[in-house]
Amino acid sequence: MRANARLGFIVALAGVLFLAARPADAAGPAAGDAKRGEYLFAAGGCAGCHTDVKNGGQLLAGGRELKTPFGSFYGPNITAHPTAGIGKWSDDDFVRALRLGRRPDGAHYFPVFPYTSFTKMTDQDMVDLKAYIFALPTSDKPNRAHDIGFPFNLRPLQFGWKLLNFAPGAFVADPAKSAEINRGAYLAQALGHCAECHSPRNAMGGLKRDMLYAGDRAHPGGGRVPNITPDRDTGIGKWSPADYQDLLSMGMTPAGDFVGGDMGEVVKNSTGPLTPADRSAMVAYLRQLPAIANRISGQAP
Repeated sequence: MRANARLGFIVALAGVLFLAARPADAAGPAAGDAKRGEYLFAAGGCAGCHTDVKNGGQLLAGGRELKTPFGSFYGPNITAHPTAGIGKWSDDDFVRALRLGRRPDGAHYFPVFPYTSFTKMTDQDMVDLKAYIFALPTSDKPNRAHDIGFPFNLRPLQFGWKLLNFAPGAFVADPAKSAEINRGAYLAQALGHCAECHSPRNAMGGLKRDMLYAGDRAHPGGGRVPNITPDRDTGIGKWSPADYQDLLSMGMTPAGDFVGGDMGEVVKNSTGPLTPADRSAMVAYLRQLPAIANRISGQAP
């Protein structure tokens, strides 16, 4: 009886996940708009993980390494090549990947792919993003196999990981917040997936939900990532709105330094190309986050 109860519990949870993850646009999205998709592509930082810039790789042809405590993962080819890339994917396939973290064949993606944030995108933004990606040059570069050990290389185990660490579903605006803050929340949570780098993780690699944006002393890519909550002592609570704008638009900190590394890429490819209105929305959202005391050495992002 206990075994049956446990099985029933798992089935019920799976049902909840399925219902929560139903498409965000009930009437279905319109045909993909590549022009809109170009802006979303920048805001989502897609080039970063899927382009091996260090070795002169083609845009979105894959191969970039991300080192984690579980092994090394390599960004896949997501050009529209029919065999080496995702050229045979339908819009539904693309939406399923971002919303549910599932491949067209149903297999689970490893959460190194931040579908845990992209799930909050609207269906329309997803298909517009796909339209832009499919308008770019293709590459026949084969994907490099991930270098991860047993049992972390078992995709079926990702189902259990999702039950514990993943809440699928599109972004829902907070009616108590302004339209600007909600826009900033969408940009930071769904497209920019800021919490993926700026939050500590549990032993399973899931985000610590009570510490979102509070920084990470052991970032999977190496190094430390600063606390960007408004805590005045350990975060960036002393920053003015202009300080936030300078950082997001050109990468300059209040001390007059310029960010490099991963954050330098984010500024160049993602936050820099945003419209001034969208950057202001992100600033409004970040400034109203709960302040969390969590000291990380080197507080400049």
